[in-house]
Amino acid sequence: MNIQAILFDINGTLIDIQTDEGNEEIYRGISHFLTYQGMYVHRWDVRDQYFRLMDEQRSASGEAFPEFDVVELWREFLRRRPEASHALPPEKLRWMPLFLAEMYRGISRFRLQLYPEVKNVLEELQPRFKLAAVSDAQSAWALPEMRALGIETYFHPIIVSGDFGFRKPDKRIFEAALGGLNLPSENVLFVGNDMYRDVYGAKQLGLKAVYFSSNQGRKTAERVEPDYIIYRFVELRKAIAFFEGQ
Repeated sequence: MNIQAILFDINGTLIDIQTDEGNEEIYRGISHFLTYQGMYVHRWDVRDQYFRLMDEQRSASGEAFPEFDVVELWREFLRRRPEASHALPPEKLRWMPLFLAEMYRGISRFRLQLYPEVKNVLEELQPRFKLAAVSDAQSAWALPEMRALGIETYFHPIIVSGDFGFRKPDKRIFEAALGGLNLPSENVLFVGNDMYRDVYGAKQLGLKAVYFSSNQGRKTAERVEPDYIIYRFVELRKAIAFFEGQ
């Protein structure tokens, strides 16, 4: 196999992250913050409207694998608060949705770290291959998290499902990555941690798929087999050597 690029899933493959969207402190913090903006919203009303707006976005999309837009969600949240436009100056109202999205993620997060050896392996791969990333995520979350861990600059393009309105295993996500790389699937190796969303999704386009059996993701999927399995990220070196030898 003539590998010219490697495409990576992000969370569960490069980044070991844990969040809890059920954490009461998320909604308490946002409720208290909104009080200072002139909006009096109980924490449980914040929670209920957040998930209601998410469901509305997904239901309206018509996609088989719909994705929501978290910044647009908070923009709509503010639109439905008549007092917001009176309490906030236009400039503050403009950037508030992004701020609320970031606050939500920050409070919900319990762990954010790279898997062992990720950065060392990326340093070795970058001079030899084009590197790209594709994630079921939100740009408001994924890009700052990658930046915080020092890996954002390794990848081009970075494809995030929240920018498209659909998520893996929709093959268009992978097509967008291949288009950004300007390479056919036979020259791109994919690495992911979810047997259905990642491995099945990638193989729809004929990508060779390395399955990273990490602490996250679906371990099995009916009639789905990866081309190679690794149990530690550092084993990706052996996987690449295997494919290069074919």
